[in-house]
Amino acid sequence: MAIEGTRDKILVVANKLFSRFGFHKTSMDEIAKIARKAKGSLYYHFASKEDLFREVVSKEIVTLKTHLTIIVNDADLTASGKMNRYLIKRMEVLSHASNYHETLKADFFEHFDFIDDLRGELDEWERGNIKLIISRGITTGEFAPIEDMDVLLDMFIMVLKGLEIPFFLQNKYEKYSPYFEGLMGILTKGLAK
Repeated sequence: MAIEGTRDKILVVANKLFSRFGFHKTSMDEIAKIARKAKGSLYYHFASKEDLFREVVSKEIVTLKTHLTIIVNDADLTASGKMNRYLIKRMEVLSHASNYHETLKADFFEHFDFIDDLRGELDEWERGNIKLIISRGITTGEFAPIEDMDVLLDMFIMVLKGLEIPFFLQNKYEKYSPYFEGLMGILTKGLAK
């Protein structure tokens, strides 16, 4: 098997095990055994379990960005439509990102700086895309001019992040997902002219 094939197999197995048992209860030995690879092969591709987990979470974030980029670039949607779909799709994709959920736990934040880096990168990426949607809405006259765009973007990110723990760690996503459109409508109406 080629080197990239081995790396991909390790990532697939690690994703499944981390998703099922969590970061702390999954060992490199278990990953190697189920991937049918020597433990040294894991360390050839990933310096540590943290490095492997970071890559698994990064792949979930790339999936999220891919889905959201399609919405941001959809020329057929109004700014309100983009904002609604963006926020709903974000939560939908993250609801399936079980390794990302692991990074929301307090013990993760306290011990692993790489999670802060990953989440910080995602925050900046989202700020840029939400700003793009709002700016287009202002340009087309759909949204009112914003006095302080940076503050508004910070607020949007805080609202999104604030929903993650109850939705994904407290298992409230399924209960409240039917109401997302109404919630997102409230958020976007506040931007309307």
